[in-house]
Amino acid sequence: MTAPVLMIAGCGDLGLRLAAQPHLADWRIHGLRRDTTALPATILPVPGDFTQPVCPSAWPTGRIDYLIYSASPAQRNEEGYRLAYVEGLRNVLAWLAQHGQRPRRLLFVSSVGVYGQRDGEWVDERSPTEPDGYTGQVMLEAERLALASGLPATLVRLAGLYHPSRPWLQNQVRAGMQAQQEPPQYSNRIHRDDAAALLASLLLADRAGTPLEDCYLGVDDEPAPLHEVVDWLRQRLGIAAPAGPAIERRSGSKRCSNARARALDWAPRYPSYREGYADTPT
Repeated sequence: MTAPVLMIAGCGDLGLRLAAQPHLADWRIHGLRRDTTALPATILPVPGDFTQPVCPSAWPTGRIDYLIYSASPAQRNEEGYRLAYVEGLRNVLAWLAQHGQRPRRLLFVSSVGVYGQRDGEWVDERSPTEPDGYTGQVMLEAERLALASGLPATLVRLAGLYHPSRPWLQNQVRAGMQAQQEPPQYSNRIHRDDAAALLASLLLADRAGTPLEDCYLGVDDEPAPLHEVVDWLRQRLGIAAPAGPAIERRSGSKRCSNARARALDWAPRYPSYREGYADTPT
């Protein structure tokens, strides 16, 4: 059987972890990113910028069986988000059409930020998507573009990606971060390796002929109040609780379910923040 061909448009940290999945060892993987010098030899480099309409000269001319669109905005404002998620996806779809390429499936890496729930509700793929801010609104626009692309498309709404080697939350705790206890501010997350494994599971399932849904949530098994996570990290790091009032978060409070993804025979290796942050240096 001919090896499947995968294009990762936006081959950042998540794309690198995906390409390293053992079950994809025999796949031919292309990685599109501005700077390809750091790509391993297992990924065929495609230097380019999907926010620009001109197709990269190194874009493959043969077939592409699968496309993963995994963007990251260069600017954290509405213009930056629209350029990365909407215009970038539109450009990549145009490049496929330009080359007569029709992937078997498009996986669009989205975010649970499309949900606007604020009272600790449980949400799944069928829950209303009514985000308050531009980040979720632009992401919804990009999702609609993916689903209307004419390609079989699946949205993968990921929670906050984390890995102990990139200690953003730990550094916040070291700096004195506090989180309110009442009402609890529920947070959702997924370890970067588990997110990569979920993408690989979706690719392999489609390759095997398993019908895929149009959306999956990528989260661990245990949504948790932020104050609980912060207190656990503070104890692990040996940091005394700071005095003063807790900082109230402006974002939503919801509990995301991974039941649909688990039904696909995927399970997180790091089922909660405790396992995921266990290797945090003290």
